[in-house]
Amino acid sequence: MNESQIDLAHTVALGSIGDEDQRAVQELLDCGDSALRADFTKEVQQTRDALAEFASDAATPPPATLRDRLLAAIAEDQTDRAPHHCACNHRGNSATSH
Repeated sequence: MNESQIDLAHTVALGSIGDEDQRAVQELLDCGDSALRADFTKEVQQTRDALAEFASDAATPPPATLRDRLLAAIAEDQTDRAPHHCACNHRGNSATSH
């Protein structure tokens, strides 16, 4: 594979491929060179594996209090959005206004 094809494989692995690159990938995959297709596919997979390993190594666990804070925020939001129930008459009664 040449440098341009390797760069293209990295772009595919990152998921940041544009229309022009997509056409280049399709041309590469449609070519009659099975070794080139295999090398390209292997490069994409190796790049994805490296990115996944890097991401897992760099990941940090969330703070222990995050779950409790999220649940409290959800409960508060649901309380704020609860339907308003009242005993007033909304059928044209001008004495009550909301």
